[in-house]
Amino acid sequence: MAAALPLIYLAAAGPHGGLPADFLEAAADPDVSPEARELVDAIFAATENGQRDQILELSSIGVVQLPPSTSQAALSAALAADPVPAILADNGEEEALAVLELTDAMIQLELELTPAMEEQPLELASADILASPLSANPIPLAASFAVYAAMQSTGTMRRRVPGEDETGLNEVQVEDEREPGDADDTLIEGRRRPGVPQQDLPDPVTQENIGAVRAPPPQAFRGDEFPVPDRWRLAEAIGVHENLLDPYNQNTLKGDRPIPLHRLPDWLPINGDDWFLVLNAVSDTVVEPRSFPTPVGVQTTAEPDSIDVFGQGDSLVLAQTFITGFALIKGSTAYRPPDVEYRVTLATQFNYVDVNERRILFVEPSRPTHRFDWFTGVQELFIDYHFRNTSRRYDFDSVRVGVQPFNADFRGFLFQDNQLGVRFFGTRDNNRFQYNIAAFTRLEKDTNSGLNDLFSTPRSDYVFHANLFRQDLPFPGLTSQISVTYNMNRERNDVEIDDNGFPVRPALLGSLQGREYDVVYLGYNADGRIGRINLSGSAYLALGEDRNSFFTDQPADIFAYFGAAELSYDVDWMRFRLSGLYASGDGNPYDNTERGFDAIFENPIFAGADTSYWIRQVIPFAGGGRAVGVNGRNGILNSLRSSKEQGQSNFNNPGTLLVGVGADFDITPQLRVSANANHLWFEDTATLQALRNEGSVPRSIGYDLSASAIYRPLATQNLVFRLSGAVFEASDGFSDLFAQDRRSGTYYSVLFNAILTY
Repeated sequence: MAAALPLIYLAAAGPHGGLPADFLEAAADPDVSPEARELVDAIFAATENGQRDQILELSSIGVVQLPPSTSQAALSAALAADPVPAILADNGEEEALAVLELTDAMIQLELELTPAMEEQPLELASADILASPLSANPIPLAASFAVYAAMQSTGTMRRRVPGEDETGLNEVQVEDEREPGDADDTLIEGRRRPGVPQQDLPDPVTQENIGAVRAPPPQAFRGDEFPVPDRWRLAEAIGVHENLLDPYNQNTLKGDRPIPLHRLPDWLPINGDDWFLVLNAVSDTVVEPRSFPTPVGVQTTAEPDSIDVFGQGDSLVLAQTFITGFALIKGSTAYRPPDVEYRVTLATQFNYVDVNERRILFVEPSRPTHRFDWFTGVQELFIDYHFRNTSRRYDFDSVRVGVQPFNADFRGFLFQDNQLGVRFFGTRDNNRFQYNIAAFTRLEKDTNSGLNDLFSTPRSDYVFHANLFRQDLPFPGLTSQISVTYNMNRERNDVEIDDNGFPVRPALLGSLQGREYDVVYLGYNADGRIGRINLSGSAYLALGEDRNSFFTDQPADIFAYFGAAELSYDVDWMRFRLSGLYASGDGNPYDNTERGFDAIFENPIFAGADTSYWIRQVIPFAGGGRAVGVNGRNGILNSLRSSKEQGQSNFNNPGTLLVGVGADFDITPQLRVSANANHLWFEDTATLQALRNEGSVPRSIGYDLSASAIYRPLATQNLVFRLSGAVFEASDGFSDLFAQDRRSGTYYSVLFNAILTY
């Protein structure tokens, strides 16, 4: 035949089903898929050999019932659909035989219909078959026409000539050339196959070979489990091989594969194939030109001809930090927490600072205006022990003891540090609930690097914290956290001088007396999204007592509060942000209540973070206190502390207000560009007025404008370059504090940071 009929699609349907709607939708597509042709060939071969039972096995989808009144257009649409051929499978042997008879009748009509079908094959074939007496049963009719059309489309049908002595499609061949033991002739005990006579299986054949070695009994072979290569060897089998110098792909040195025990000395107490070694190395390079109001030294100055209160504000900071560490982990690292983890991380920093005035870097006026220093600190040193799993989905309880990182909230507003302590933590309800119960004693820190000094006596400053996280509360996609943090400070009798000779405890403010305090922070934090809006927020209420207020030398209550939120909205590769922060200030420093909010150890990721001028730089509080900053480095609060690292919290402060906007642009997977604009105010300037003996200080601090670019050439975190620039334009409040600065009120900060991670 010159015209090939398309296959009919036989979809599963109930006994009263009709043509599916997708028949009509696919009527314009006459193509036949290769998979359909292979199945048709198998059906045709089985049909031609008379293997009716094999035809029934190949037909496992079922057929669509076509009622006798089916129109030619509907049948044409069915035949034009994208094919998945099948024959009647579950409607009984009698209907299956009827399918074969109808198909044979169609073949007999082929020679008579061929000339006409070359012009309109579908309509003529449909009309002729529908007019046949055999069309009374709609199910065999549909299936037969499918097989007939399929055989025509494949071009593999052997034509029959009327009168030729040949085995018909509906007859069983007598001769069988298959080898004995063919799978089609295999008898299966307890099963009956259509068209195959049911017989009893022969008796089993047994042999007794005297002296022969018997085969192992079936019990020797485990049936419930069998050994397979582990996931690491399976990866090797498909060509994924490790390279110890590759910090990204599979590597035993970064915990991707278990430790090979045959390479370890026998004296190491490591047994089993579930120990992993993780080595890490980080190089962190900082180049930071900057400017800030720099007071002239009292005894001398680098510019003898100058009589100004403020000198040249330009300075340069260079810092190179090398972080090295290793972890030894026992347990399956894929889905469950490790059973045991030992971790050690050391950081060594080399730093150089150059300024234009004396007594900025050293208390002695004879010392130069530049400084080089280095220090090695212990940033992590802990053991993590897994108590138990509490559910099949690996909810767990664990404990971690030693120097460890901890963050009290999502954005680092209250307490984010690596400190010595013990922490119990775990999850419940498929990780929907998470909890932490922790206690820390704060370590002394190196003055110039900010790293932990493990060889100094720990401070008498203690932090106790408990929190509870709940996912999807109160909205799906939003995680809520409630927390209670207690900071107990007992440093009233301590006198601490930093490495550069400046007093840090007590701060050189007010009466210069030592202080100790108890303060409890009640907090609520949220992070996630509400619909299309991304939301991150924090709120804290600080309650407690300061045993010795530096304004009155009397006990004072602490009542301060804090709130911050950031809303963002994503538009494709852009994110637009709106930020707001409020930290209460003390409106009357001489009463018995301190209302200025201060954190324990802040490191905020907020409003531009360290790309922001105000967050990155320390503004010295010249004229109101010695060795005291308005704010702290990498801090957003106007806390009037001697040092964020070594000083005490101060609740006699002017507070902070911030409103900002920002945007992030993911230009490529490797490049992100961000911009931020913030306006800052003092919440209440009463404390500043008392310390500076001024009648009034305006509240507006100034405008902080910054932009940054982060470039990851490999699209991973193994190589990250960051360049940012910030400009601070002073407003009335800042200018009033630093009115005699020779600058115009504009300051800058540039930060280049390169991080290489293995």
